[in-house]
Amino acid sequence: MTQISKDITIGELLQVNTGVIPILMAAGMHCLGCPSSRGETVEEACMVHGVDADAFLAQVNRFLEASEEAGI
Repeated sequence: MTQISKDITIGELLQVNTGVIPILMAAGMHCLGCPSSRGETVEEACMVHGVDADAFLAQVNRFLEASEEAGI
């Protein structure tokens, strides 16, 4: 099972599964196409957007687990 941690960059996260885009957007991270945002870690992006990194990661990891179970 894929587990995402705070030190993965947004760009790497998007390479794992682009299905996380709605989760990022709902968290206020709308600048996914911006080159600098792709180099930010999840922790940095959460800090900049005032998002609890642990809660965000829990949501992302639940999504990824469900996606893997569904074969997506």
